[in-house]
Amino acid sequence: MDVLIKDSDLKAAAAGGMDAFVRLVSGRILEAVGGQLTAENMGQLTADQITLLAYETFRSEVMDGGFVQLIHNGYGPFIFLNPFAKAMNQWGAREFRNLVYDGRRLYEKYAKELERDCTDEEFMALFEQYPEFDDLDDRFVEMEEEVTELVARYVDEHLENFVVVAAS
Repeated sequence: MDVLIKDSDLKAAAAGGMDAFVRLVSGRILEAVGGQLTAENMGQLTADQITLLAYETFRSEVMDGGFVQLIHNGYGPFIFLNPFAKAMNQWGAREFRNLVYDGRRLYEKYAKELERDCTDEEFMALFEQYPEFDDLDDRFVEMEEEVTELVARYVDEHLENFVVVAAS
């Protein structure tokens, strides 16, 4: 699917830093499929576009509430049961790939418990019940800036795989 972005918007986002650049590109991709990635519209996107959306989902969820939140909010299959880790390795994020694989092992072990519906109080208790995820959360927080920079660089160097740049 062709996702159009004005060159001036890309330059402004890049001037705002790697986070702004990645958010702009991923946000436009998400807009192009109606604001939500689904099994139906995923086929309209390239593997790189899907990987970028997966990274943004991962980063947002884990920075907000850790792996427990990521899994509880239903993103476990999207992140752990798809070739996301392999794609991130191909983008050069080997340490991050290892983190995702470590998360997958815990996901496979605890998915049923973490994905069940629960009250806010029960959800908050999940963090205490599954402390194994704390180390993974900490590892990602420590590497997030480096991984996001790597992702931004990959997107910039392969921009044609993500968007069509329109003259401003």
